[in-house]
Amino acid sequence: MVRVIVTYGAAPDPERYAAHAELCRAVPGGEFSHGPVFGSPTGDATFAYVAEWRFPDMDAFKAAARTPEFAATGRDAADLGVPFQVHFAELT
Repeated sequence: MVRVIVTYGAAPDPERYAAHAELCRAVPGGEFSHGPVFGSPTGDATFAYVAEWRFPDMDAFKAAARTPEFAATGRDAADLGVPFQVHFAELT
């Protein structure tokens, strides 16, 4: 399984993020989810919001990453006005 994990330093505007989430759900081959971070074992969470795609395997991720839909999500994320980081992980 491949996961794309996006961490946000601040919570995005809910209405604006709803439009962004629809773009993310249009990326073929993956499942998208998102939500607020409510805490951590040590108290304050480092991030305020998180989103992730789950792809069944590396081939599905690579195919999705080459699509115009995937590229559109990156451009739109930059327009959200919230600092974020993107992480790619292959889980076994």
